[in-house]
Amino acid sequence: MSGGANGGFFRSRWIEPPTGIEELEPTTLAPGFRGAGVACGLKPSGGTDVGILACDVATVRSALLLTRNAAAAAPIRVCRERCDQGALRAVVVNSGNANAATGEQGYADAIAMQERAASALGCEPERVAVAETGTIGVPLDMSLVIGGIDETAAALRPDGGADFAAAIMTTDRWPKRCAIRAGGVTISAQAKGAGMIEPGFATMLCFVQTDAVVPDLAAALRRAVNASFERITVDGQMSTNDTVMLQASGAAEAELPEGLLDAVLLQLALEIVADGEGATRTGRVEVSGAAEAAEAERVAREIANSPLVKTALFGRDPNWGRIAQAAGKALAGEDVGELGPERISFEELGGEAREAEIAIDLGRGEERAHVYFSDLTHEYVTLNAEYTT
Repeated sequence: MSGGANGGFFRSRWIEPPTGIEELEPTTLAPGFRGAGVACGLKPSGGTDVGILACDVATVRSALLLTRNAAAAAPIRVCRERCDQGALRAVVVNSGNANAATGEQGYADAIAMQERAASALGCEPERVAVAETGTIGVPLDMSLVIGGIDETAAALRPDGGADFAAAIMTTDRWPKRCAIRAGGVTISAQAKGAGMIEPGFATMLCFVQTDAVVPDLAAALRRAVNASFERITVDGQMSTNDTVMLQASGAAEAELPEGLLDAVLLQLALEIVADGEGATRTGRVEVSGAAEAAEAERVAREIANSPLVKTALFGRDPNWGRIAQAAGKALAGEDVGELGPERISFEELGGEAREAEIAIDLGRGEERAHVYFSDLTHEYVTLNAEYTT
């Protein structure tokens, strides 16, 4: 997704960004932050695969959200058990290898990454987060990774956002990044994700930096994630490596404009959906008239993850019967009456727009929920059938 009509970052019709924003070159990092990425040989393609992003302000504060997958990868365990999650100065990342299902050696390797990066940066290991993404079940080649960390640390620079963003990509077709200035503060962000994407909390990596003052980082991040990465799905699969990290140096001595973090994360989340492996279209399913909030959520996710609905989105086929069956499956055993076309509506589903709306009224109450999802294409099957071969 190369940009909307104006080529700007906020390109989705489902986002209303705050007024008075200035979009900077997306390789720019918020003042006080430096980034870099190098190719150390983990990716068969030879692409950039080790990255570091660090803050020069020693008093920087942070917040971290991690996957709930029970088969959490080694870097997730390190972040949970060995990081000061409220005072992270840096993150070290590799792509091409998830370091998941790699046993205690994988855990030791993730610790070694943390310690090597901390040494190169001159800070305590507990102030360095570790994130990894790629193939599951393959041991890391630490001789390559350690060399890559040293080279990356030596290359850190304020405009290193492009190299860092490249270092976290796997099957992504384009980088997902931004730098925005508003109200005297700057926010920059980099994300990756294309497959194994499901709300709860979502399958991806995302790193956000700002020189703003954020009074309660954990609450701000959770609120923004709830409205963005918790609202997306590509294939209904939950990753072992999900990580979202927010750092705020406070150096600008001003707070983030209201709604800016939420808008940035929602656009990044929609970029991930639009870049869903093989995806050509993004859908938004809105469920209303539910008896309970959990019921609305359940129905929305059942529709969004239905292969029949997703292929209809791909084929621009407004087949309301597929919506009805998915909703009925989610409400199995309940009496919802006739879920016919008078209770299901479409907008742009049969048109050429890249974003399409589906709405269904359950007629059971006042609760509602929505989920953003991608279509299901031939390319998704091809890519995932040949992922490791």
